Amino acid sequence: MSNLISAVAWVRQGVAQRHPNKYLLDENELERVSALARIELEDARVELERAHEAAKNMGRGAEGEEADDTVDDDDDENWVDEDDEAMQVDGTAKPKDDLSQYHLDEYDNDAKDTAIGPFSNIKGLTFYKDNEDDPYITLKEDEDEERQNLEVLPTDNLIVVAKTEDEISQLEIYVYEETQENLYVHHDLMLPNFPLCLEWLDFPPTSSQLPSNSAAFGNYIAVGTLDPEIEIWSLDTLEAMYPASILGRPDQTKAHVPVPLGTGKKKKKKTKHRPVEKAYHVDAVLGLSWNRTHRNLLASASADRTVKLWDLTRDPTINGESGEGGAIRSFETHKDKVQAVQWNQQEPSVLLTGSYDRTVRTFDSRAPDSGVGAILGSDVEALKWDPWETHGFYVSLENGHVLNFDVRTLPSNLDNPSPARFTLSAHDGAVSAIDVNPHIKGCIATGGTDKLVKIWNVDEAQGGKRNVSLVSSRDLGVGKVFSVAFSPDDPLTVAAAGSKAKLQIWDVGANFGTRKAFAAKLQEAGKLLKEKEASNGGVVGVASDEESDGDDEE
Repeated sequence: MSNLISAVAWVRQGVAQRHPNKYLLDENELERVSALARIELEDARVELERAHEAAKNMGRGAEGEEADDTVDDDDDENWVDEDDEAMQVDGTAKPKDDLSQYHLDEYDNDAKDTAIGPFSNIKGLTFYKDNEDDPYITLKEDEDEERQNLEVLPTDNLIVVAKTEDEISQLEIYVYEETQENLYVHHDLMLPNFPLCLEWLDFPPTSSQLPSNSAAFGNYIAVGTLDPEIEIWSLDTLEAMYPASILGRPDQTKAHVPVPLGTGKKKKKKTKHRPVEKAYHVDAVLGLSWNRTHRNLLASASADRTVKLWDLTRDPTINGESGEGGAIRSFETHKDKVQAVQWNQQEPSVLLTGSYDRTVRTFDSRAPDSGVGAILGSDVEALKWDPWETHGFYVSLENGHVLNFDVRTLPSNLDNPSPARFTLSAHDGAVSAIDVNPHIKGCIATGGTDKLVKIWNVDEAQGGKRNVSLVSSRDLGVGKVFSVAFSPDDPLTVAAAGSKAKLQIWDVGANFGTRKAFAAKLQEAGKLLKEKEASNGGVVGVASDEESDGDDEE
């Protein structure tokens, strides 16, 4: 498995806890973890107790008929020193019981204070209830320094990346200091399998340590991996060993074990689809989307051809025939793997999905049978609703094209192809990533396997037509681009990552042509573009000593 970053997610300024908490594995946390993983620990505890008792009784022998021997232990003649000869000096054996020199009979008596030196009067030593009060303990200075280094300021952004390196998958949480043009890793979290998608959310799930209600807020990241389960991690907890919540059934799904189709006598084996379950996924989770209006809802797209809807207020550890604790809805609107899913922010009950069956579907989650869709000419790589249009969305394809659709013109059946409003030939190769700027209308970013990140300007001309122009294009040195995302706080800052396992931040506004192209739109949106001195053409990354210029990946 090659080194790469498969997904990137921003966390807006002021959301992260200023001083993150340290993970605490106590009895309550152990019970929570065992319930989430659906692991029966009671039998293991009983066995551990039995082993502990056996260890304490070792050497004591048994009583009654189960005794190891029936010889009187008090009879010295029945004891034999097998190494008697080794204790002899000049042919004379050392007496066994000559222990008088140690004065063991006086061992419990109060010893006289005959010691000298700095510890001659131990009773006079002073101790402090709190280490903070002890002037001789300097460790607290290191703790203060560590606390300061881990501090997240309200002006800092967090950036979460799903990284796999040397066959180890993890979440790396970066801190981006925009004013200082500084990017560094703050902490990381280990993952059980290869990560495929990320989605930030502020709603505390029920199984987390924080109370779950509509008024509660937090800082969480949902992760989809090659496993069928969805893990939700707290970004405000350091050194966490287990996620805040798990959506799915890790005790019943074995997605990593392929199911062969047929007898296997053919040269090329195929795998058949696993039986679909209503309450949980049975294959890899490829896409996630959090509903920002109904904050307790999370949608997921999977390789098992389904889209599922999760209620984060429900306890995922509850079992039941009716699927308590599982997904509240399961949509089977596609015939192949569902690559992407996204809620419409302006119509919070409407979902948009894209699949390897070369179709996109949009439907109301309350009435999925009345949805509409479009047939595409290639597999779906990514999709995004246009936040500036309730009815518009973009789809990026494997053939290098980006399509823009109007939901109002799409048919309810897919017997005939549906023309897009406009088609953009964006990259030489798959357009693996796309994002729509939330600050500037008509500004989109694309990333492709041709290793380029491109910024586009879409203007609406007379008659409803769209004029699309390329504003800027750059190879950021991340290899094949797998993820691009606009900053939630700065209008012209983009994060990109890809096949070189490297994260780069691109301040597009550092280019004069870009500032000129979007000046009117920025003014219309009431955004003030900061003109600042930008080093390295506005690109900020983490320097690595192991980088080499010729390290291009296929």
